[in-house]
Amino acid sequence: MKYFMPVKVYDEDDAVKNHASEIASYGRKALIVTGRSSAEKCGALADVTDALQQNDTEWCVFSQVEENPSVETVMKARDFGLAEGADFVIGIGGGSPMDAAKAIALMMHHRDCGADRLYDASLSSEALPVIAVPTTCGTGSEVTGVSVLTRHEKQTKGSIPQRIFPEIALVDGKYLKAAPMSVITATALDALAHMMESALMKAGTDYSRMAVEQGLRVWARSLPVLEGKRDAAPVDFANLMRASTFAGIAIAQTGTSIPHALSYPVTYDMGLAHGRAAGYFLPGFLAEAPEKDREHLLSLAGFESLASFTEFVHRILADVHIPMNTLERGFHMVGSNAARMNGCIFDLDEAGLKRIIWGAAR
Repeated sequence: MKYFMPVKVYDEDDAVKNHASEIASYGRKALIVTGRSSAEKCGALADVTDALQQNDTEWCVFSQVEENPSVETVMKARDFGLAEGADFVIGIGGGSPMDAAKAIALMMHHRDCGADRLYDASLSSEALPVIAVPTTCGTGSEVTGVSVLTRHEKQTKGSIPQRIFPEIALVDGKYLKAAPMSVITATALDALAHMMESALMKAGTDYSRMAVEQGLRVWARSLPVLEGKRDAAPVDFANLMRASTFAGIAIAQTGTSIPHALSYPVTYDMGLAHGRAAGYFLPGFLAEAPEKDREHLLSLAGFESLASFTEFVHRILADVHIPMNTLERGFHMVGSNAARMNGCIFDLDEAGLKRIIWGAAR
């Protein structure tokens, strides 16, 4: 049994401020990687630049990371970072900036390599140091080695084969307060998918299941907020961020399963938020799982039954309508991937995959 999660996690109020000197210790100049505005709006960017300034460390900002970042964006940021002389990378945001930051740090280290090497398994995982500051509650990227990028030539998304774990993760619930409720629910659904998928993977261990079970308990504390039954308090933002980190710890050991694999063509074709795309297939996935495992996971997450969980998901995704051709593309992509189909703790054939996509649980 193997457990590897090398990220030092600081989960606390004012995490960036409290560990400013450690952040600055990773180099002389930071390349800060963000989306277009969220890092600034939530205050995380200001916290990071203040921390660097207080420790006489220079920085430059690349703020052009799109949702579901592309290989092309990674290479553009790599060239910018090299031209600026940056020697470490700080990713601030949801999964997109943090995933991009890892790939950028990889390619800045391999400065003479072209974009074609990003999906070359022979390329080593050596990279510049990465620091992660999450601002949403879904990805868990702050504690995984995974970087998922959009591959336009294949019209889908996919993880690069290299594993680049951040050096430190600074988890602070206050950054979530600036996010719209639609973003909070979508990313919380992503974290839930991470945990439930991880729990139903053959690759699961006692260590990954430990993260899943405690993560689901923490996630459930704020279920009334996600259901719209009460307003969020600071403790809810902290709980949702912490649950996302637990979920990241779990999938760092097991990877993700069928709902995430099906979500990639949906995200590419529709531009649908990743958490919403993965969540779309989650009820059907759980319906295929052994009843004992399914009921245990649902109970930990605060749901009485698969029916109540399905209703919760449908309420969040009421406006989501996925075209038939996209669903069929997902079916063929996943159905032809033996590793995906055989990765669950339960037997899954083409008929089961069809039920996940088109079955009664939808």
